[in-house]
Amino acid sequence: MARKRTKPGKIRLTEVAKLAGVSPITASRFFRTPEALSINKRVRVESAAKELGYVPNLAARALASQRTEVIGVLIPSLTNNVFSDVLRGIYDAVDGSRYTIQLANTRYSILQEEKLLRVFLAQKPAGLIVTGIDQTPESRSLMEAADCPIVQLMEIGDHPVDMMIGFSHADACHAAISHLLDQGCRRIAFLGARMDPRVQRRFLGYQQAMKEAGLTDPRLVVTTPLPTSVTLGGTLFADLLAKAPDTDAVFCANDDLALGVLFECRRRQISVPEQMLISGFNDLEFMGAAVPTLTSVRTNRYEMGRSSATMVIEAIEGRRPEQKIVDLGYTVMVRQSSVRPGHSGRAAAEQQSAAE
Repeated sequence: MARKRTKPGKIRLTEVAKLAGVSPITASRFFRTPEALSINKRVRVESAAKELGYVPNLAARALASQRTEVIGVLIPSLTNNVFSDVLRGIYDAVDGSRYTIQLANTRYSILQEEKLLRVFLAQKPAGLIVTGIDQTPESRSLMEAADCPIVQLMEIGDHPVDMMIGFSHADACHAAISHLLDQGCRRIAFLGARMDPRVQRRFLGYQQAMKEAGLTDPRLVVTTPLPTSVTLGGTLFADLLAKAPDTDAVFCANDDLALGVLFECRRRQISVPEQMLISGFNDLEFMGAAVPTLTSVRTNRYEMGRSSATMVIEAIEGRRPEQKIVDLGYTVMVRQSSVRPGHSGRAAAEQQSAAE
């Protein structure tokens, strides 16, 4: 006859221990540090908990230990492919550990981020992973006062709240513009959408490279606060050509904009790269599959996610990394769209890299 299950809220840990044939202390250890138990005991406790329908009281555990086993992750978008790669790295790093992920979407709003930080910190997380370095003063104060490890990711800066992993968006864009200049381009445009802080820093890199070359021209800049998309890339490129028809190269702050530019070039019968050179940013999968293949700045998004979670877990367990700021660098993936025929330039296999 099957054992009658009681409602989960009525089950006590002592009942799980009794059914598993272990002490209550051993059963408790299973839910806190399962790796500390033998495989046999783990299987017995887990089976007993499932049979009885036992669910650990995380709130009570947080009160007792002053910390949950939850790592909070705040990202600005759940639909942007860039952040899906970051999340894949985070989840892979946490897989097999006793920690779980609690995810929140700030929707590119620093005020929403501040609100979510307050919610997360009230729940006593084991650690936090926060996107970017542009928090409000209130958010930074909350993070500095938090009693848990924190990693800021996707960027690097001089003043981390705790730990930081990413790369310089300004330097990465500067390198991409330098490559276009090496190809003989002189009318290099910048197309940007949404213009969040990371895109703004890419714009700074563009401005610096063009200023150094003595080629600054405000007509070559087209930006919008609208969310980035392939369709928008074509629209921005059309606006650009209306202002600066002599443009000979386009740097796009996101890959989908670059793909939109390529489509618009085809519609207008502008040959790429013979008449127009194109570069994107992030190096999403379709950039290497496009015809012609599209140059882009590759960023180590998966590794950023995986390393950020690893840094948090190691810090929780008392093994703080010696290096608080980790620069993963970037690579300009030079492909067909940015190499002029007959011009001495790097082939796709010869990449301009900056991993520091």
